[in-house]
Amino acid sequence: MGKLDGKVAIVTGAARGLGRAYALKLASLGARVAVSDLNLRSWQEFDAEARSMTGDTTMDEIRAMGGESMGYEFDVADRDAMQAMVDDVHQTWGSVDVLVANAGGGRGKPRETAASIVPPDLFDLVLKMNLYGTYHACSAVAPIMKAQRSGKIVTVASIAGKVAGIGGGYAHYGAAKAAIAHYTRNLAQELGPYGINANCIAPGIIATARIVQLVGGSESSNSAVNDIALRRFGTPEDCARVIEFLATDLSDYVTGALIPIDGGQNRSD
Repeated sequence: MGKLDGKVAIVTGAARGLGRAYALKLASLGARVAVSDLNLRSWQEFDAEARSMTGDTTMDEIRAMGGESMGYEFDVADRDAMQAMVDDVHQTWGSVDVLVANAGGGRGKPRETAASIVPPDLFDLVLKMNLYGTYHACSAVAPIMKAQRSGKIVTVASIAGKVAGIGGGYAHYGAAKAAIAHYTRNLAQELGPYGINANCIAPGIIATARIVQLVGGSESSNSAVNDIALRRFGTPEDCARVIEFLATDLSDYVTGALIPIDGGQNRSD
């Protein structure tokens, strides 16, 4: 028996990387998993992601495990598309028990995105991808979970939402992630009386193919590892284990929390 047998989970941004790891973890615990992404085959953008895939999509991988999965392609900034996906999942499977609002990411280069010079269109795009996408997902599932008087919501911030980037770079991304963390605290206060838990995770440097390409170099040659107490970058599985905690009864008395998954990264700049 899995801890999530009979439960229904939605994971946004789950075609590759961390979202894929979360979806596979929830499926391994017995949940039916709805996967959404802008492109359900976005793993094709990175050779390392392609090598890790065992099926054509995350849904195929879940089905090969003996689980049930559905896939949806849309932009999380599209509120109507988000609502349509949640409604379809609810109608098909009868409940929504877990939401991992993972979709997001950054755009641009650090030197081009310092706080006062971020192009307005880029600032708007990144807020829509992260903050607005999270808000759309949470507000779509909340009425269902309120009616059930149960549910687990996990949002995704970042260490970038806790500390400033060197030179103020990636300010749009950091601001969006900081906002997600505080939005989640408010969400927890609203939904707690209905038996719903809402928590936020803040990954540090996690060695997905996209992040390795962004950070550059191998772990052994990257000086950033010296700022991490455990002296290594994180893995998608490190984060997925925390999702397991937050999506199951292990965290029944935890809500409104911001949980860092950063190996003890210590950065004050």
